[in-house]
Amino acid sequence: MTNLVSVETQSEYSLTTGKKETRIFVKMYVDAVKSGLIADMGAERWQTLCVLASFMNEKGECYPTQEQIAEALGISREAANRRIKSLCEYRWNGQPLVTKVQERNPKNQRWLTVRYTILPLSQLAIFNGK
Repeated sequence: MTNLVSVETQSEYSLTTGKKETRIFVKMYVDAVKSGLIADMGAERWQTLCVLASFMNEKGECYPTQEQIAEALGISREAANRRIKSLCEYRWNGQPLVTKVQERNPKNQRWLTVRYTILPLSQLAIFNGK
């Protein structure tokens, strides 16, 4: 399966300052449009997926807070929560693109973290991950 979108890094070394800087890019292939994925997802879910991808590691795992997602999208925390819920419920060819796992503290049952995983079906990859 061809990647429709990839997340890549580029490292630059400044001869003037002696500092190394790493930049991360999201690259979209035209097949994301031609396959119908973007049209089917809709603008809000696509935008939310791209923001979520900016937090992912090489395994596709993301640990942003609702506040971080909201700030990146320029919307309220409540609106960000609705968008994440919609993205997690979305299916492409009958399969999810993103899963969400909430982990509780075993002592007091409060939420510790939320882990989102961007699945390979989404056609997003980072750092040459699968």
